[in-house]
Amino acid sequence: MTNNNEKMSREEAGRKGGEATSENHDKEFYQEIGQKGGEATSENHDMEFYQEIGEKGGEARANQRDGSDDGKMSREEAGRKGGEKSRR
Repeated sequence: MTNNNEKMSREEAGRKGGEATSENHDKEFYQEIGQKGGEATSENHDMEFYQEIGEKGGEARANQRDGSDDGKMSREEAGRKGGEKSRR
């Protein structure tokens, strides 16, 4: 927290702004701004952009799963097996 003689950090200002916004708006508000943001992104970026962020997300997800053998099949493995099955 800050006192009256100190400036507020960006982090604290962002947190306070987010809390105030969440108190004043409902789920539909967030859905609408999310949809507008998605539309603006799709207008400003091409397929390569989505491929790149998809690869980065996949790599990050794979890194999260490294070392955690929870008995579940990875998406990569499921996709490969599904592809093998559809080729038959």
